[in-house]
Amino acid sequence: MRDKILLFIPGYNCEKQIIRVLGQLDQETMQYFTEIIMVNNRSTDDTEGVVKGFIEKHPYIPMKLLRNQDNYGLGGSHKVAFAYAKEHGFDYVTVLHGDDQGTLSDILPVFKKGLHRKHDCILGARFMRGSRLTGYSLFRSFGNVVYDFLFAAVVKRKIYDLGSGLNVYSVKMLEDSFYEKFPDNLMFNYCMILASQYCAHDICFYPISWREDDQVSNVKMVNQAVTVLKMLYGYWRDPMSIAQDYREKKIEEYKAEVIA
Repeated sequence: MRDKILLFIPGYNCEKQIIRVLGQLDQETMQYFTEIIMVNNRSTDDTEGVVKGFIEKHPYIPMKLLRNQDNYGLGGSHKVAFAYAKEHGFDYVTVLHGDDQGTLSDILPVFKKGLHRKHDCILGARFMRGSRLTGYSLFRSFGNVVYDFLFAAVVKRKIYDLGSGLNVYSVKMLEDSFYEKFPDNLMFNYCMILASQYCAHDICFYPISWREDDQVSNVKMVNQAVTVLKMLYGYWRDPMSIAQDYREKKIEEYKAEVIA
């Protein structure tokens, strides 16, 4: 039986990049995805209009545009998509960021080889042998590698990336919603790494290509670096700390409406 795979594209103010991302949905790629949802996190530019236009021009692609009820952040958009996957009976969720830094074709060999069935999640790795970086500064690469090393020392396994924008998750892994109290910002993926170690999830890293050209980064580097270190230190002292509520704003339910 064919796997039921959801492709989830989160996006915020990426009107220039999103059309290039959607352009990756060619005939070969669509062999693997049952449905695509683009989750618009209350963009203030014309991201929504661009996606609507694409859907109108490609009615044969099974795609929906969702709009978050509020600006939930990247982590919150993940929670919306994970809930959608569980509610609609999907087997796997593939995450591809809408700012056109990752290449969807990089993950297709994972499906061809059936690797997604052998692990709880496949995490795209920008700093692994076989990966390819374009336009990514040496300073940021060095910082990422240092943090990968620190996380690896704590979780006692090799870590090749703390949060790229191209990942595959088994919906079975997500069933108990262990991630609901994780940060709604960019630190969501860091918590997912720690939780996977705590919950004994089987994670696998996979080399991908990554590029930066006209994207606008939402990372506040110094503040985030300090916050991540505090979180990692807390987990090192007491792994059960991963169950605490890391959110700045408590949200009872992450909702989005289908608008196209």
